Amino acid sequence: MPLEISPFTAADRAGWEPLARGYKAFYRTEHTDAQYEATWQRLLAGTQLIGLAARRDGRMLGIAHAFFHPTVWASDALYLQDLFVDEAARGQGIAAALIEVLAGRARAANVSRYYWNTHHENARARALYDRVARWHGFIRYDVALNAG
Repeated sequence: MPLEISPFTAADRAGWEPLARGYKAFYRTEHTDAQYEATWQRLLAGTQLIGLAARRDGRMLGIAHAFFHPTVWASDALYLQDLFVDEAARGQGIAAALIEVLAGRARAANVSRYYWNTHHENARARALYDRVARWHGFIRYDVALNAG
């Protein structure tokens, strides 16, 4: 069966949440049920966030969450915040297809940059990223803004 990639619909909630939870578990990040619901509603609204589902034979196998944002020195950018593929479906080109669909949106919007971050230990994903994108050597720092 061919892979279908499309924006989330209200019917996708049950397929989205296990993948979103899998993504957050990979990065050892916990959220409440209310946070998952709020995120789902923002993704479904499609006004600020882009939410894409990758499906094969009607089953959701991967997700991508992204958003456009302004930059200081150039036109807007597209940031791919979350990308996750069901473990049983990895190695089938799903992540690459999600990346490429978003690249098409970035090109159509004529943005200056399309980028994402990953953990340095995420070797499997980095192997893909090294094939489809260029690493510029940047290291990310985060300032703790609240307790916890």
